[in-house]
Formats: sequence, C-alpha cells, structure tokens
Amino acid sequence: MALRNSQIAYGTVAKTLHWATALLFLLAYVAVYYRQWFTERDTPENIIAIQLHFSIGISIGVILILRLLWVLYDRKPDPVPGSAFAHLAAKSGHWLLYLMIAVMVVTGYMGTGANTQFFYLFEIPKFSDTWLYTNVIEEYWFGITFKEFEKPFDFIHKDIGGALLVWMLILGHALAALYHHYVKKDDTLKRMTTLKS
Repeated sequence: MALRNSQIAYGTVAKTLHWATALLFLLAYVAVYYRQWFTERDTPENIIAIQLHFSIGISIGVILILRLLWVLYDRKPDPVPGSAFAHLAAKSGHWLLYLMIAVMVVTGYMGTGANTQFFYLFEIPKFSDTWLYTNVIEEYWFGITFKEFEKPFDFIHKDIGGALLVWMLILGHALAALYHHYVKKDDTLKRMTTLKS
C-alpha cells in the first residue's frame, strides 16, 4: 500500500492519521467516563484516568496538526461521482470535524486546572502557568482569576462539545460513509479502509 494518496484511494499516512484520531477520541471518552462512573474523587484510579484523558487529548491535537499538514502536502483522491451539493456537504463536514477537534483540544487544555503528566513520561504545564496566561490574560483581562477564566472553556469542552456536538459530527460522518457504501454503493468507505474496490 502506498504512503501517499492516489487518484482513487487514500494512502497509508492519511488512513493511519484518520483511524488514530478515531481511536484516540474513543479512548478519551472511555477514560473520562471510567473516571466519572467508576472512581472516587482524588483516588489513584481517578487521577490516572483524568491524566490519561489529558494525554490522549494532547495526542489528538498533535495528530490534528499532522493531518492538516498532510492535507496541505498530499493530493486528495478524486471525488466519487455526485452532485455539487453532495461534494460541498462532504467538504464542509470534514472541515467542521477538524474545527471541532481543534476546539475540543484547545478548550480542554485551557479549561484544565492541573498539569498534564503526558502518559507519565513528562509534564506539560497547565494553561494558567503559561506565559500567555500570566502575561496577557491576567495582565489585560483585569486580573481575572483562572476559576473565572476557565468556566466558559470547561462549558464548551464538556457540555457543548463533549456531550453533544462531537457525537453529532461523528455520527453524521459515519452515517455518510455507510450511506455511500450501502446505498450509493460507491468507493467512499473503501478508500479509507482496506476494503478492496
């Protein structure tokens, strides 16, 4: 299988980045819901679960950057036959997914009051300890406390993005792929998997 995309299919790099993002999103949810449903606050299991969630979130952010760079670098396969509206909807849906991933990563980091022990390999400082927060936000936002600052980011990350929008976009993305595969019977799904055309 080729590393780069071809005229008819995605290459190994695009497929790996796509499925790694999907898997990491699933693992991020597993970690956070495990913490919520099965652990007591401030227990070792609780702390490990949230640190795993933080680490996965940072990893998703790194993969998103790699994906965007790859999109700019590599060609896209030619579109499958369809209307101009269908192609616009597909392109818009993909960019909305990228935007939502970025929003989830940024709001997750900015709304976190703890350092990230990145898979317990090294530490990433919490946002309130960064130069940006201490020299720009505290300085020019009238001395706003981190507790006040992080509330809207937490709300967007947990209540809007995490509880609703991410799932709507993922469901729409998956349903569109299944529609192409089972109803239109085209190669859309096959291009991103190992299924043969």
